[in-house]
Amino acid sequence: MANIGIIGSEGRMGRAIAEALHASGHTVAGGIDRDGDVEALAAASDVLIDFSSPAALEGNLDAAVAAGKPILIGTTGLEERHHWLIDHASDTIAVLQTGNTSLGVNMLAYLVEEAAKRLGEDWDIEIVETHHRMKVDAPSGTALLLGEAAARGRQIALADHAVRGRDGITGKREAGTIGFAALRGGSVAGDHTVHFLADNERLAFSHLAENRGIFARGALKGALWLIGQKPGRYGMREVLGL
Repeated sequence: MANIGIIGSEGRMGRAIAEALHASGHTVAGGIDRDGDVEALAAASDVLIDFSSPAALEGNLDAAVAAGKPILIGTTGLEERHHWLIDHASDTIAVLQTGNTSLGVNMLAYLVEEAAKRLGEDWDIEIVETHHRMKVDAPSGTALLLGEAAARGRQIALADHAVRGRDGITGKREAGTIGFAALRGGSVAGDHTVHFLADNERLAFSHLAENRGIFARGALKGALWLIGQKPGRYGMREVLGL
């Protein structure tokens, strides 16, 4: 049985992960929230799971590196500097970073990449996501994960082709762009649909999350897979063997 440390243990995902760990028989090495002792937690754990905040990421990575422990990062809202920090840490330890730990979502990303690769640029791509009213970032990490999958399929950079929301007189849709729309309300755990739209036909791939338990189970599977891996940066695709 593995000893797993939870960073962000008092958040929605932190609590769901603790429940999944207890149900699976693995040990919770400990949990911290704001101002917790991440160094002590890292030392006591076989692997860390981080669902805290972008502001805490650097300290969490430093603690994981100092302890020589792998870390799964499910925190969303990351910026370019955060990804540089992850790349730097992955030279020393195994780091799994993902915008979504659901196995179903990551299979969806694989299908989206394959569709984008084969359908061609005459199919427009639009990504629509819906989340609960308390979510603070948009587009969601999952929507961005799906956008990156579509961009990989087309061999383009998402940053150069993303359109995040439309308002006013925007002009016609520019060919080759990948659009994002975000809806917020109620208690929705997370719904995502990737639309491929061509003249006279449409194709849609969807994933509907009914509760956070699916993300917790995926995070547990990813964390257990991470134990014993060589230093490097990984994603859920590797966990699924894709």
